[in-house]
Amino acid sequence: QVQLVESGGGLVQAGGSLRLSCAASGRTFSRYAMGWFRQVPGKEREFVGRISWSGGRTYYADSVKGRFTISRDNAKNTVYLEMNNLKPEDTAVYYCAQDSSTYSSGHYRVDEYDYWGQGTQVTVSS
Repeated sequence: QVQLVESGGGLVQAGGSLRLSCAASGRTFSRYAMGWFRQVPGKEREFVGRISWSGGRTYYADSVKGRFTISRDNAKNTVYLEMNNLKPEDTAVYYCAQDSSTYSSGHYRVDEYDYWGQGTQVTVSS
């Protein structure tokens, strides 16, 4: 049984920073790419970024490129999302997800990830 547990969300002023963590258990973490997505009420879940199984490759949505950084610690079974220069439009529930394929660079679509965390709220005030 795979479990993903996010933490680190909260309320921050525009221009501030937050670091989200996602702790994984249940299958060999180091074999799977990880993704971060976000969702606001009434909208579809949106791709934020992903990191390959080894951590050697990352890719970001244009809306967060240069401000967000994804990293992972395979020894701790944890993936991180460092968010800097936050904007009010970054307000959303943030989810981590585990890729359905092993040894992948990661994917962009929601249906290419088979396990999801419960989400953590990030609110950016103006």
